[in-house]
Amino acid sequence: MKKRALASLLLLLACQTLQAQTEVLIEVDTGRTIGGSGVVQRAILTLPRTPTDTSLLFFRGSPGYMLVKTLQDKRRNLGWLETTESLLLDAGIALVLMDCPTDQWGDDPRPPARSCLNDYRKSQQHADDVRKLMARLREQHGLTKLFIMGHSMGTVSSRWLAINLRKEEIAGTIHSAALNVSKPTGRLHDVIGELSGEFPRSAAGAPMLHVHHEMDACQFTPYEFVRNYARDNLVTVRGGIARCDPCRVTHLHSYYGREEVVTRSIISWIKTGKVDTVIGE
Repeated sequence: MKKRALASLLLLLACQTLQAQTEVLIEVDTGRTIGGSGVVQRAILTLPRTPTDTSLLFFRGSPGYMLVKTLQDKRRNLGWLETTESLLLDAGIALVLMDCPTDQWGDDPRPPARSCLNDYRKSQQHADDVRKLMARLREQHGLTKLFIMGHSMGTVSSRWLAINLRKEEIAGTIHSAALNVSKPTGRLHDVIGELSGEFPRSAAGAPMLHVHHEMDACQFTPYEFVRNYARDNLVTVRGGIARCDPCRVTHLHSYYGREEVVTRSIISWIKTGKVDTVIGE
């Protein structure tokens, strides 16, 4: 009887191991070289316990690049998704943390941004680099419904990819705490580039969602700017906790204290297309 119980326990543990989430370091050759070395585009893929065809490609905030070399670099690059990653996985959504290619790396993983700025992010080269990685996701992991999400500085990528990728290539784009100022100058101009005052709704063939806290205190991400162009595609976040730097993770800019409700709203939109206009009250 004891042997039978032990065998059952071992079988259960084996099944749980097989169903455990899988983390994969992805590296694709961009076809470029720098300093005699090949330039690669890397990402960290986390797959849910059950098979899925849906993934969320996440572009982090400042400094905008992750300096990914191993899977150990994942945790420090999750940002506000650190506490809610499991919600995405449980909903059957694979998470892909996107780095900048190695020829766009700065020398320091801390803000402010030093490289991978607007000139690269608006280029067809950026779109092509992302295409190569998306092809790997489709071919090797069966991920065919690809959503792109940028947060803060990452929205420079999500903005331009919404324009430069074809609508049949992506299932939708999500722009969280989007960088917007009326007349960027100096270093900020290098990061954001020229803004027309109107987010490229007409250029983006795929569905688009905006998420923003109405009390976002970061000077580079004013809520009013987004409210004016997002209209019915805007999730307005309320409540939460404001601590320390208003442009960092522990503030309303990154939904501190409201991470779960924001993540659930994003999941709902990915699954159903429904926009929760106001959340967190």
